[in-house]
Amino acid sequence: MSTNIPSNLNYTKEHEWTLTEGDIVTIGITDFAQSALGDIVFVEVPEVGADLKVGATFGVVESIKSVSDLYSPISGEVIAKNNDVEASPEKINQDAYGSWLIKVKMKDHSEINKLLSAEQYQEFCNTSH
Repeated sequence: MSTNIPSNLNYTKEHEWTLTEGDIVTIGITDFAQSALGDIVFVEVPEVGADLKVGATFGVVESIKSVSDLYSPISGEVIAKNNDVEASPEKINQDAYGSWLIKVKMKDHSEINKLLSAEQYQEFCNTSH
């Protein structure tokens, strides 16, 4: 399966992408994930001010096929959520990397180093599916 994997992002094995800008990390789900899920019909993410722990669930994405938990790639405080995506979850199917879910002010910069590079994520996708 050919998947769009931008090289400027980091990735998780749970198919979340992250864009790091200083202390702020923008989080979404990958093109691979939206493609595997099919038509996304519902997204739930935490409210601004929520405290996330690395590896803990922070929301759900529902498609016509399944419900998938979202796992936080980093620890920190939610400083923004994408209300447009909650209102129109199909935007993730149209543009997975343009449809971010939440922005988090990270607590521990070293957690970013544990995420996958674009090349590592591509390899993971090729070998795990």
